[in-house]
Amino acid sequence: MEEKVKGSYTADNIQVLEGLDPVRKRPGMYIGSTDERGLHHLIVEVVDNAVDEALAGYCDTCTVEIARDGSVSVTDNGRGIPVDMKKIVKNGKQVEVSAVEVVMTHLHAGGKFGGGGYNVSGGLHGVGVTVVNALSEWLDVEVYRDGKIYRQRFNRGVPMRDLQVVGKTDKKGTRVSFMPDADIFETVEFNYDTIRSRLREVAYLNKGFTVNLIDNRDGREKNETFKFDNGILDFVDYLNRTKETIFPESLYIEKVLSDSEVEIAMQYNDGYSENIYAYANNINTEEGGTHLEGFRNALTKVINDYAHRNNLLKDEDKLSGEDVREGLTAIISVKLKNPQFEGQTKTKLGNSEMRTIVSKVLIDGFGTYLEENPGPAKELVLKTITAQRARDAARNARELTRRKGVLESSTLPGKLADCSDKDPRNTEIYIVEGDSAGGTAKQGRDRRFQAILPLRGKILNVQKARLNKVLENAEIKAMITAFGCGIGDEFDESKLRYDKIICMTDADVDGSHIRILLLTFFFNFMRPLIEKGHVYSAMPPLYKISKGKRIEYAYSDKELAAKLDSMGRKGCEVQRYKGLGEMSKEQLWETTMSPEHRTLIQMTMEDAFEADEIFSTLMGDQPELRRQFIEENAKLIETKDLDV
Repeated sequence: MEEKVKGSYTADNIQVLEGLDPVRKRPGMYIGSTDERGLHHLIVEVVDNAVDEALAGYCDTCTVEIARDGSVSVTDNGRGIPVDMKKIVKNGKQVEVSAVEVVMTHLHAGGKFGGGGYNVSGGLHGVGVTVVNALSEWLDVEVYRDGKIYRQRFNRGVPMRDLQVVGKTDKKGTRVSFMPDADIFETVEFNYDTIRSRLREVAYLNKGFTVNLIDNRDGREKNETFKFDNGILDFVDYLNRTKETIFPESLYIEKVLSDSEVEIAMQYNDGYSENIYAYANNINTEEGGTHLEGFRNALTKVINDYAHRNNLLKDEDKLSGEDVREGLTAIISVKLKNPQFEGQTKTKLGNSEMRTIVSKVLIDGFGTYLEENPGPAKELVLKTITAQRARDAARNARELTRRKGVLESSTLPGKLADCSDKDPRNTEIYIVEGDSAGGTAKQGRDRRFQAILPLRGKILNVQKARLNKVLENAEIKAMITAFGCGIGDEFDESKLRYDKIICMTDADVDGSHIRILLLTFFFNFMRPLIEKGHVYSAMPPLYKISKGKRIEYAYSDKELAAKLDSMGRKGCEVQRYKGLGEMSKEQLWETTMSPEHRTLIQMTMEDAFEADEIFSTLMGDQPELRRQFIEENAKLIETKDLDV
């Protein structure tokens, strides 16, 4: 029995948090977490305000700029935050402060509660930019309005001075600059690719909306602009750009019903994965909701009805939702006046009426398309029937695998070197390449909390295989058993045996291939592992540099050149590691296995498609094709941290 807390429990123990104290005390309630995901959510909250201005018809450009010191500025050309004075109660007294200060310092204050400022918006609770202010070491807001520049500065949410006029301008809009508070976040270093992915998504979801991304940090200078005149239709075409598709052109449906706007873009490809992204007022509803349910139900109905009417399916047969969604890439974007989200991070839409609205829009639009295009329609139905048969085979394979004890076995793989701590919150498992690397890793690990699972060779490319083939792969079965959480529809995060799953492959082409294959498997069959921040990539060095008794390590050719210059090239010996097995246990811990040598994997659907494209091209035994691909896709390869 746990020891009782000493002392009395009285009214003195009850704390009342005022102002922005609740945000700083419990930041996870407002931004989900204080890790990298939560850090980047700060930018999302500010950008969403610019998008809301665009939805209201007052903004067409947003610029996100990372400064040299690591702070971020978000600028839009909307109407600008109101600057006139507003009466509020402060410390029990009625006072007048600027509307800017109210928005920045008071939770649940904003123009999105039905006051006429916005018809449609992603912001509902009036806490977004306020939370950013509360969790920033400093925040500056500039408002360009009425020919003047207004400015106010805050430190950890506290105004340093009143709103002031600091100049004249002919611009309109708002600029919010902030530095995340290192006392709150595990890291305050922004990842360019994470920001880039979200901003490109924003541009896809808003036709003609221009989004600029600028990185001014030393050695990382970049400048990109995103604008898509066809919106989500361009998004689907981009995701399917390397695939064989069924329809001659991607299908686009747009309709307004009951004051709600529905946009759907969809296309089927020759793959086996279902990739559907659903948005409500530009917010990515990662857990779906009623709009996604309406889409799925309608899709199943439309294809079944068409198949039965055209005698492609027997009356007694019926295609399941999984069958009709195999190989589907779709974007669903709805815009509504009063969305009901679950929580401030808005991961699930709850408006019941959207189920009916989206269903009706898809039945009308997609049903008409199938009737008017009998060739592609028949090809689609035959594909879904093939999927149904393959799913039956996969079900039989799953049952056979379960009987053999892979999915629900308490017997761990023989090659697994487990850790002594049995509390999943404290443990991590390294997936390593081959027995040689596995042997060194077992010697170099901290056996209290680090487990090692060696894999033999490259695992199956699950992007090109159905479940029954996946379950026949010995290396995949070993991972499923070691993790303990199941796969696919049977995935259960509560049974996960390790908090961190770390891909530790060699720093060469083959290692990159294996890492991509692992991530593709996780993304397709254990996606919550990635979404909940359980998957990491270890970063082994490429080179060991020795000069006398001094030893340095380099993780890229660029870093090697820099270190050789700093050490003085004369007398330096450079060793190119062919694999982790060449290292001593001390070197492996120092360069790869200690916590600072890993990076969190945050994959999106777009990342998965890009990873598959890289894999498909590089895996072929065609040196000339590989050389050409590397030259043409150097930027993409650099983005994915691949050494080729």
